[in-house]
Amino acid sequence: MDKTERLFSIMDTLRRHRQPVTAAALAEEQGVSVRTLYRDVQTLIGLGAPIDGEAGVGYVLRPGFFLPPLMFSPEELEALVLGARWVQGRPDESLSLAATKALGKIATASPEDLRDRIETSGLWAAQASWSQDKEPLLAVIREAMRIEKALVISYGDEAGRVSRRTIWPVTLAYYEEKQIVGAWCTTRQAFRNFRVDRIQEAEQGEDRFGKRRVILLKEWEAVWRAEAEERQRLAASSS
Repeated sequence: MDKTERLFSIMDTLRRHRQPVTAAALAEEQGVSVRTLYRDVQTLIGLGAPIDGEAGVGYVLRPGFFLPPLMFSPEELEALVLGARWVQGRPDESLSLAATKALGKIATASPEDLRDRIETSGLWAAQASWSQDKEPLLAVIREAMRIEKALVISYGDEAGRVSRRTIWPVTLAYYEEKQIVGAWCTTRQAFRNFRVDRIQEAEQGEDRFGKRRVILLKEWEAVWRAEAEERQRLAASSS
């Protein structure tokens, strides 16, 4: 790539990282020497780019900086189209609409009009049959996750018994045939996974999560990994 393309690429890389990126890492990604990378960064700073950092420490874009969309490579565009079309086919109506709008913004906000390339990509995500009556619950769950408010749910088990629980939803997994909510269950005082198709009712409670969701998510992931490792150990010992 020429110098202009490389300067845009450096800015795009810095935009993707919250923590400082070393000159060595940037140079390796761009395929240039560290000395050339130093000169490129100084050029960007001279042009007004809000880059903080110095040689030997790393570079980072100051928060709040907006960089207009860059050109997408063919594979980047195909990844965006395929991912958005998969979301369009999910039973979450508001999320599906958001994916449609996002594709439209990507198509028209880039330097090159991408509408024809998106329409002719030839990539489509297979759609399964969904239970349409569960659509509203997905939006309720996602909102509770965003604002970190507890959910009060009526949940039916495999035997059909219904229990009333208060949960702090931390993750929502979209499988092809079902959706799973990973949450802290205040009733059981433990992390539990709930199938959305078994949630008969869900309403937002008054209480906020007892911890920040980002902390709960890390704790849920640790429990999930430990359980997965235990299942693997038991499977190995029985084989």
